[in-house]
Parts: sequence; C-alpha cells; structure tokens
Amino acid sequence: MHTIRVSEMIDEQKFNRFHLRILLCCIFIIICDGYDMFMLGTILPSLMTEWKITAVEAGLFSSYALFGMMIGALVLGPLADKFGRKKVILICTVIFSIFTFTSGFADTPTSFGIQRFIAGLGLGGVMPNLIAIITEYAPKKLRSTLVAIMFSGHALGGVVVSLGAMYLIPNFGWRAVVWLGALPLIFMPILYKMLPESLNYFILKNQKSQLADVLNQVDVNGKYTANNHYVLHEKSKNDSTGFPVKQLFKKGRTVSTIMFWVAFFMCLFVMYGLSTWLPKIMEGAGYELGSSLTFLVTLNLGAVFGAIVGGKLADRFGSKVVLISFLVIGFATLMMLSFKPSMIMLYVLIAIAGGTTTGTQIVTNAYVSQFYPNEIRSTGVGWALGVGRIGGIIAPTFCGVLLDMKLSLQVNFLAFAIPCIIAAVAIWFIQEKSSNMAVSSKEKKLV
Repeated sequence: MHTIRVSEMIDEQKFNRFHLRILLCCIFIIICDGYDMFMLGTILPSLMTEWKITAVEAGLFSSYALFGMMIGALVLGPLADKFGRKKVILICTVIFSIFTFTSGFADTPTSFGIQRFIAGLGLGGVMPNLIAIITEYAPKKLRSTLVAIMFSGHALGGVVVSLGAMYLIPNFGWRAVVWLGALPLIFMPILYKMLPESLNYFILKNQKSQLADVLNQVDVNGKYTANNHYVLHEKSKNDSTGFPVKQLFKKGRTVSTIMFWVAFFMCLFVMYGLSTWLPKIMEGAGYELGSSLTFLVTLNLGAVFGAIVGGKLADRFGSKVVLISFLVIGFATLMMLSFKPSMIMLYVLIAIAGGTTTGTQIVTNAYVSQFYPNEIRSTGVGWALGVGRIGGIIAPTFCGVLLDMKLSLQVNFLAFAIPCIIAAVAIWFIQEKSSNMAVSSKEKKLV
C-alpha cells in the first residue's frame, strides 16, 4: 500500500481549475458576507431617522450582529474541524441569508436587533471555515495570496452595498438594501456541487474514495485510488485528540495564540468601527450623506487593493514584517485624516486607511490559518475571530458614545489609530518557531 503525504502533495501543486473553482465559490460567499456586514453602515442614518434613535442605540445594532458572529466563530469553528467544513459553510450561509432578508420586515429596533444577532451566528461561523478551506487546498507559494484574494471579497461586498445603497435608499428605502441579502439562497445548489469537503474530514472518516477523487482534481497528473494510505504530514497525535481549543495552547503556541487574539481584537475594533460609522463621522464633518457613502466605497476599495498586495508581499517577505508595516502606516494615515485634508488627499488617505486596516485584517486571517496545523485550523481561526469580535462588538457602541459627545474629528480618528499600534506590537510577539510553517519545514528537511 502506497503512502500519500497529502499536505506535502498539496503544497507542491500549481494553481489550476480546481483551485479556481474553490476560490470563486468562497469569494462569492464572502462577498455576500461582506454585503451583509457592511450593510448596516449604509442604512444607519435612515434607521436613526425612521425610528428616532440615538447614535448609541444605533451602534448597538452592529454590536448585536457582532455578538452573534463571536458565538458563531467560537462554536462553529471547532465543530467544522470534527464534522466537515463544507457542511458548516453551507449551513451558515443559509442562516445569515434568511435572517438578513427577514430583518427587512422589522418594524421595531428590538425585532431588527434580534434578527441581526441570528444572522451574525451564520456570518461568524462561515468566515473561519472559508479561510481554513482555502488554506487547506492552496499551493504553499500562493497560500497567503489566495486567502487574501478570497477575503478581499469581504471588502468588495462593502463596495457593492455602498454603491447599491446610493441608488436604492433614495428610490426604495433602506429595506430594499436589506432584502437583497437573500441572494445567496438562489445559488445554494451550485455551491453544494462545487465546494469540496475538507481533506482532514475525508481522512478522519476514512472516506478514501472521495479523497482520491478530490486529489485527482488537485493533481491533474495524479492517479490516486482508495487503495492508497493517506496521511496529513503535519498530523500530530496531540493535535487530533481531545478538546480542539486546548491544542491552541500546546507545543509552545500559548503566547502566539494570545497575541493573535489581541491583534484580532484591535484590528476588528478598527475595521467594524470605521465601516459602521465612517459615513456618519464624515457627515458630521460637513459632508452630505451621498458623499459620505462614497468614502465608504473608497475605504473598501482600498481594503481590496491592500489585501491582495499585502497577501503577495506576505508570500514573498513573510506575514509578520508586512503586517507590522501596514499597521504602522494605518496609524499614521488615520492621524492625518483627522486634520481634514484637501478632497483629493482625503480620498487617497481613506483608501490607504482601508488597505492598512481592513486589508491588514485580511492578511492576518491568512497568517493565523497557516500558523496552526490542519487538525485545529478552523478552531484556531475561529477562536481568533471569535475573541476579536469582542473588539468589533465594542467599537460601534463606543464610537456612538464619542459621536453623541460631539468631540473633535481628531479624537474620533484617534480612537481608531491607537489600536493599530497595539495590534502591531502583538504581531511582533508572535513566535513563528512554534508554528505549523516551521514544523512543516523541519519535516521536509528530514525527508
């Protein structure tokens, strides 16, 4: 019986139609995820007017969804490592699509908030598993790039909803923006057919025929059969048994796990604070709502560009140095924004801010997904995102308090700038010697 070291074989492949198929499926889902998440920033001024609520009360809507996302990431990440990533991805997509659509019929803030929480469960559960499945199948030399390209769809969803809101809100009201969130349901049969299950799940369940079929698509020149013996080269007995979350703190990973959580907390604080309140902040600075929405478009376009460029740089120079550099640039850019530069410079700075805040978070997702071995990858990404969501939960309400206090523009942007420096320090303390990348490199030298 011939032994196939699956992860090593995956590492050495060239990008082909199979990878493109997975990438397109994941990009579509993450665009819908981003549309759903950034939607609130576009409709908040309308909600505040219709329901006569304060900025603090409006900020709670985002916190409800993010609280649901935190629970979804913490619970559904580990479950996917045991029961299959494809199943969890599709179930979560159905959940957030249905409850986003039904929230468009809400006639009270309470009803809207409850449905945002339930939608958040699906949004939180789908994200770590999309990252994990792209990481699992991507060739090693393109791993950070493909994760960044995929996750840039999240920011692209923000662009789509911002552009859509410019047309829909004046003509049909905010509810039309929300109802479009049901679109993924139409594509569920296609996603079910095209998305593969996790490699680890096939091996865990001893489904050799299904695994061989997938590997023959990954390696077009391969001739894999159910008679082969398949192993994941980085598999460890300690990582494949027991409660998955405990494994995040074993084999020298404790400090790095905590630092990832700190970095995610700070990055998501900035990401969701800006995406929720940037239109309102700029409106308060004297810009009309239509112009304020174009700032949100610019922010997310910058995030797409920053994520893709950052991913390519990370594959070439390493994630750590790229992330620290981006976060320092993000700090400087946000401080410059607080002094109301000229209109052209304003758009340039907002784009850079998007690339070095939301874009940085996307590259950090790729970094953490490669840090942990396959058996606990969804758990590692899920818990980093889950703990990070606490920052996302706090940010909209905290920023709403700042807006209600009518503080200066400098103070508002300083609230987003300081977390960038804290995140950079946390990334600095990540110990790559205990990562899966280091273990894999050692094993290859021994072969």
